[in-house]
Amino acid sequence: MECPHLGSSVCIVPDSAKFPQGSPSSWCCSVCRSNKSPWVCLTCSSVHCGRYVNGHAKKHYEDAQIPMTNHKKTEKQEKVQHTVCMDCSSYSTYCYRCDDFVVNDTKLGLVQKVREHLQNLENSAFTSDRHRKRKLLENSTLNSKLLKVNGSNAALCATGLRNLGNTCFMNAILQSLSNIQQFCCYFKELPAVELRNGKTAGRRTYHTRSQGDNNVSLVEEFRKTLCALWQGNQTAFSPESLFYVVWKIMPNFRNGASTVVTAIFGGILQNEVNCLICGTESRKFDPFLDLSLDIPSQFRNKRTKNQESGPMCTLRDCLRSFTDLEELDETELYMCHKCKKKQKSTKKFWIQKLPKVLCLHLKRFHWTAYLRNKVDTYVEFPLRGLDMKCYLLEPENSGPESCLYDLVAVVVHHGSGVGSGHYTAYAAHEGRWFHFNDSTVTLTDEETVGKAKAYILFYVERQAKPGAEKL
Repeated sequence: MECPHLGSSVCIVPDSAKFPQGSPSSWCCSVCRSNKSPWVCLTCSSVHCGRYVNGHAKKHYEDAQIPMTNHKKTEKQEKVQHTVCMDCSSYSTYCYRCDDFVVNDTKLGLVQKVREHLQNLENSAFTSDRHRKRKLLENSTLNSKLLKVNGSNAALCATGLRNLGNTCFMNAILQSLSNIQQFCCYFKELPAVELRNGKTAGRRTYHTRSQGDNNVSLVEEFRKTLCALWQGNQTAFSPESLFYVVWKIMPNFRNGASTVVTAIFGGILQNEVNCLICGTESRKFDPFLDLSLDIPSQFRNKRTKNQESGPMCTLRDCLRSFTDLEELDETELYMCHKCKKKQKSTKKFWIQKLPKVLCLHLKRFHWTAYLRNKVDTYVEFPLRGLDMKCYLLEPENSGPESCLYDLVAVVVHHGSGVGSGHYTAYAAHEGRWFHFNDSTVTLTDEETVGKAKAYILFYVERQAKPGAEKL
């Protein structure tokens, strides 16, 4: 967004003496000394941690807004706001007053000057440390990370994604999609497109397939991101280019046409509504890319898997609640065409067609007229063999294997707030489970995955065994 506060908030001039020593990406918060997610204030050059660490960068901004009661403000103090800060890892800029990322600059280009200065500091620190790292790499037998799991070494070729500031949800979804082979293989197999030449040669460009086709630009950036995630790089990949092109063309997003997304994630629901007065039945078919499931109210106090009080909520309970016959309340009266007025009615969903990849969204955020809170209930879900046959409109027309699904990825929301918290993902790759936490990737096990409080679940249709005949 175009931020109107840069003139009053960006005051620092790039000067190494005003910044901490070392690489900017490892600078420590001046309050808690954490070196995770450092942000530098573009008013006073102080360094604080991001909102998903201890939130001292935001606290620094909030403290600066408190009126000075004991001292008369000078004209200069009135203008200085400590509103804009820069991520010391991705160099993206954020304004707390706008509560959004910033794409413009001051008239003197101070934001870009600070960005370039931080990049130079990072490169200098990298150069001085190169010899030590090269020696470590030469002594390594693998050109990838090694993790010790259950007493044995296992090669970890997965790559993390840098957090660009509030992009942990996007990162978790990208890592989940990168492990759905039917989906990511389509993009990985697309040919790479060379950068435009001529006047734009040598410049960084986000629209690399053609100058005017934004949709093609998105496909190209998405392809490059997916390809980068499993090449064994030890340095986290920055999805900045993908984020930028999505941000630029988001108003133009439509799913009206058949795409690889609809071909893989697309299913069809049948919505049946019956008038309770005259018995008239209305049927409607709705396409879907995911199913949003309520967590039944009787389970909402069950917060952990091992908690003894009350029954355990399962994914089947949520699916049953979604497909069970429901009587609509007074606020949802059905317009009956036979009665020619709104009447009480019942509603029921059937799945008319299952997708190849089933995406299930658990409604963990609950809104009322005066309250917004998170439903922190643990929901038990199967890692393999989810049977969807009983929810089909015509189950007799389905083969024995076509309704079975195996889990491939789970997105988890950490935290208690609706507008805060952090997102990570678990995903299976070549028989092993990984935990993706922005730039950090670790090996994990099925037991840990099964204990997660899932927010989004990705299930892949189980393939029929070779040679099996269809009845």
